[in-house]
Amino acid sequence: MPITEVNGTRLHYEDDGTGPALLLLHGWGTSGRVWGSCLPDLVRDHRVVTLDWRGCGRSDRPAEGNTIAQITADLTRLVETLEIEPTVVGSSIGGLFATELGLKRPDLVDHVVAVGSPGYWPGTGMLDQVLSLRGQLVDDRAGTLAGWVPGWFAPGAARELVDWTLRQLLDSGTYIDALFTECTTYDPRPRLKDLKTPITYLHGELDAQIPLEVPRTCAAETPGARVHVLAGCGHLPHQENPRAFTAALREIV
Repeated sequence: MPITEVNGTRLHYEDDGTGPALLLLHGWGTSGRVWGSCLPDLVRDHRVVTLDWRGCGRSDRPAEGNTIAQITADLTRLVETLEIEPTVVGSSIGGLFATELGLKRPDLVDHVVAVGSPGYWPGTGMLDQVLSLRGQLVDDRAGTLAGWVPGWFAPGAARELVDWTLRQLLDSGTYIDALFTECTTYDPRPRLKDLKTPITYLHGELDAQIPLEVPRTCAAETPGARVHVLAGCGHLPHQENPRAFTAALREIV
């Protein structure tokens, strides 16, 4: 079980395959396991690194450092330690981290793929939901997640997939809730014109968490950016339709 200590925190990762590097970043509260159905295809001709970022999965759950800046710094150290220049594929808030890494250290990143991301809330009609979510998680974590998680998926998603995702969230560290407070003011749009790393927004057609207008607006602010829409998918297309997701990713990388 590969573990590396990064900025005083032990992070779990898996590293398989050879070829151009991919670094896969999961969303809030889940783990690198969410990419499992995509891996058999991708490792045939890529070096694929899946990470449990701090507070999640099999990594440490420190009380401090659960911020966008610190997690981006963790990614910087990991990439330097592994001596790779990857395409960084980030789901949901993982796409936010990937975007920030591309903005801060374009020398370390070959391409950014933001999946259901990067997400900004001002002007989307979702700000009130995000503002209240942290308090709801304190009052009734299990109930709040049970009511929220099914909406991450398109209608008709397997109940087992929803339940498995929910179990991962309940097993994650509660300190990562701090990210919700920070995300209420996060807005990358003014800086996207300065993004030197190529970026593709890969988005589920039926994503109810991050409206499709968000990646389209971000792409319009980013020189050379592309938007690829996956039909019939919600917020987590790599879990809902791994074949379609990996096919789309191959078109990008």
